Amino acid sequence: MDDRMRHDRVLAVHNLRDYFRTSIDDVIEKQGVELDPQATCYVVNLITLFSRSEDFYEDDGETYGVRPLALMLADAADAASPEARNQSLQRIGDVALFIAGFFIEGLAKKAVDVDYYVHMGGSAYGSLSDEIRGSLRGEAFAPVYRELALKFQVLVDVLNEVKGGGHNGSNADIVRSYEIWRKTGSRRAERFLREQGVIPITEAKGARSH
Repeated sequence: MDDRMRHDRVLAVHNLRDYFRTSIDDVIEKQGVELDPQATCYVVNLITLFSRSEDFYEDDGETYGVRPLALMLADAADAASPEARNQSLQRIGDVALFIAGFFIEGLAKKAVDVDYYVHMGGSAYGSLSDEIRGSLRGEAFAPVYRELALKFQVLVDVLNEVKGGGHNGSNADIVRSYEIWRKTGSRRAERFLREQGVIPITEAKGARSH
């Protein structure tokens, strides 16, 4: 995920959750971002869980993989109960955050790019927060999901940094970073561009402020 894990080398850790927690805390401090501790804890638990493929991928007996977010959204709309709808919304947010956080470079070659995942994931967490507000569960988790919704792109930047790699100063890397910044307003991408002497134009179509 970081420099020690590149070039096909494996880093042995005694506790994966502690490793992710330390890595995320270090990046949060480095980037100077503000995140609610409970939201940070949620993300640490999420990426620890999804580090096991059986928890990230779905197996219905016929297919094995990640269900498209649009189909998950349809599942939420057609859910037979509020609980099932909320589970679908949470799954959308979780999967979108994990993919945008750790597989952002691969999205450049896909039909939908990182901005799609940011929009879908943030919207899902926001809807989930609204759905559970006022319930017993909502007292504990509605603020967490609201924070995840509002800081979704910030969290993507944090996870991108935890993952490491991707920024080598090549022309292709600069172009890709500009695409990410233009589509999402990523502060991490903006910082990299400025380090390379490229000054993003804030008024560029599609750029967002976070």
